[in-house]
Amino acid sequence: MGMKEFKLREAIKCAFRSSYAKSNKSSGFYRQLSCAAAMMIIMVIHLYGQRNPGPLHLRTDLLLHTDQISKNGLSVNVPLESATQQPEVYQFASVFNPQPQLSWALDAATNDASAYRILLASSPQLLQQNQADYWDSQKVKSGQTRATYRGKTLIPGKVYYWKVQVWNGRNQVSAFSPTTSFYLSPPDPVEQFAHHPLAAEIQKPVSLVKRATGSYFLDFGKDALSRLQLHLTSEKTDSIWIEVGELLEAPQVIHKNPGRNIRYMKIALLVRKGTHDYTITWPTNEKRNSRNPILMPEYIGEVYPFRYVSIENFAGTLTPASVQRKMVFYPFAENASSFTSSDTVLNQVWDLCKYSIKATSFTGYYVDGDRERIPYEADALINQLSHYAVDAEYSMARRSMVYMLYHPTWPTEWSLQNVLLAWNDYLYTGDDAFIKKYYPDLQLKTLQALAGSNHLISTRTNLQTDEFLTSIHMTKIFDGRRGLHDNVDWPQNGNYIGPEKEHPGETDGFVYNAYNSVVNAYYYRNLVLMEKMATLLQKTEDANNYRIKAQQVYTAFQTVFRDPASGLIKDGDSTSHSSLHANMFALAFGLVPVQDQEKVLRFMQSRGMACSVYGAQFLLEALYDHGFGDYALELMTATTQRSWYNMIRSGSTITLEAWDKVYKPNLDLNHAWGAAPGNIMVRKLMGIEPLSPGFDTFQIKPQVGKLTDVQLKTPTIKGIVSVLYQKNKMENSLEVIIPGGTTAHVYMPDETGKTQLWINGKKKSLVAKDGFFKINNMPAGRHHLTIKAK
Repeated sequence: MGMKEFKLREAIKCAFRSSYAKSNKSSGFYRQLSCAAAMMIIMVIHLYGQRNPGPLHLRTDLLLHTDQISKNGLSVNVPLESATQQPEVYQFASVFNPQPQLSWALDAATNDASAYRILLASSPQLLQQNQADYWDSQKVKSGQTRATYRGKTLIPGKVYYWKVQVWNGRNQVSAFSPTTSFYLSPPDPVEQFAHHPLAAEIQKPVSLVKRATGSYFLDFGKDALSRLQLHLTSEKTDSIWIEVGELLEAPQVIHKNPGRNIRYMKIALLVRKGTHDYTITWPTNEKRNSRNPILMPEYIGEVYPFRYVSIENFAGTLTPASVQRKMVFYPFAENASSFTSSDTVLNQVWDLCKYSIKATSFTGYYVDGDRERIPYEADALINQLSHYAVDAEYSMARRSMVYMLYHPTWPTEWSLQNVLLAWNDYLYTGDDAFIKKYYPDLQLKTLQALAGSNHLISTRTNLQTDEFLTSIHMTKIFDGRRGLHDNVDWPQNGNYIGPEKEHPGETDGFVYNAYNSVVNAYYYRNLVLMEKMATLLQKTEDANNYRIKAQQVYTAFQTVFRDPASGLIKDGDSTSHSSLHANMFALAFGLVPVQDQEKVLRFMQSRGMACSVYGAQFLLEALYDHGFGDYALELMTATTQRSWYNMIRSGSTITLEAWDKVYKPNLDLNHAWGAAPGNIMVRKLMGIEPLSPGFDTFQIKPQVGKLTDVQLKTPTIKGIVSVLYQKNKMENSLEVIIPGGTTAHVYMPDETGKTQLWINGKKKSLVAKDGFFKINNMPAGRHHLTIKAK
């Protein structure tokens, strides 16, 4: 019984005693009646006060809010049943799986779920009576918070309703969750997994300045892929000039020549006398459309990136309500995550990265940005991890993963990222549906067919046959050539060097050989993950083969790429040159022997940020995973030209394609692959990572370096994880909130080794090791840890 119920019960007892004392002069019958009534109240409180909070955040095939309806991207209050009868008017989530996975989250107060019961019906009225005409799972003894539908055959084109309740370890049952519903769509050969339609929000400018008669300047505060809508009252019929752009060249002056892919547009609009509404129609980008991009759906229309608007020659008065923007994005939970720390630069970098994930989701796929609107594997990997960090949304990643399997791009390493994407999907969701369905394709994407007798792979040994390229679905011609080409980082070439850069391009002078260390580091990681996937699918022979092959590649990697004199990793098989990339990828993927790790880390530190915004993902991972978190934090909070703060300083509100225009003159301002800190702050700085699929168990391992206080909230499929870390001269404290149905391995930093650990006010006899007190299997709920000097 909770404290609230206990106090209520005691209050009723006291009231009953008082009432009973006053009724001593009454007849025995009334005294007995009063006693019986009071005891009945107490029994009700006892029975219902024992109930756990009901399950939360119901998902159908990983989708939240499958009962939400929108019209042209804007939410409307229309029942799902009604909306599905008018698909030409309304948009709603599509679930294609006739045996969907049903999942839910638990309140943090429920730390020992032992059973669940699911009811699924064809009408909400049946569920209100706790009846189910399609599936009553009955009480299933399991602590899992997900189950595959096992009821009567679901009929496509119908709406279904479901709810769930759980039991805790003391066999106390919860209330049922709120009911949710979903529409089972007819099969679609293109769309294999559930997804939402695109969403939109109407935004007003944050500032409006009248510059002269008929001349106005508006700022929407942030860049966004949007529609422009006007509500104008004009004194006459005349044309006005409208400029939109992403950057300024002077106060209240939109940059007319910001760069090849930084957007600016000037258009004329005929405005009629009187009050009328106008929506700007953006012109078709023929060059982009020739490259087979992801197209915007008709219910949304074409979008264009802009922050600033200028209007000239308007015969009327503009107000903030006269000009509005319709921003388009994939459904995004703004309040699902948050971050603040004692470092103001780091806070700004978090905000930049989080907003970048939302702003670049405008097609419903992980695309490169506005320029090409094509899914690239390398972009998608960083986008996926950062998306998971700021919003517990998994369907956009899955749509992108399927697309990229069949529409690969040319870099060798990027093809190898398909396996990493698939493993992340399983690790964060606990759902093996993607791996089961696409396991044969994932096997081919390891590029094992390019392996030579030395067990390493190469794209330069004539093994890229037509049969091989067809097997990995590579039919497209890139820049007049077909096939995979080693990339390492991008751009490979460039002329600008400068004080922060020794070599042109973004590859740190990497020397390309027949056998490439970066490519083979990815290959090794693929084999390690494929063994895990084969084991998951109970393909024992495959798992053994991948394990053996991984061991062979590890040995070959040391023989071919390790420099025995320095302990560093060389770029290739016939060069003595060692780049940052050769070493950081090898370290990130587990290919640097323990005795060499300090040398490799020191070398990496000497190179600075000699990689692109894409390579920074793996640089930061390698640093945090091997005890160089202080240096990683230094890179994330840097204010140099090659830093995230430089993106903010340049005037962008979305992460750039490169560190600065001087390094890539044709960069754009809306590339999510620049948002690596969005996931690094969660996964590495605060150390929140799943240890078992679906976050059943996870770790919290802060490496906060110079920060004196950090507060983070991040969503998972099991619920919100919150961490507050503070340190001062007297004591360091760590407060964590662990979602229901999960356990966490919590690491409490111990910087001096001369401290005593306290957990929830109780002294513990644990001994710190490697700079941390480790508390295994901490249950759900709120916990407070402190360390004080002994």
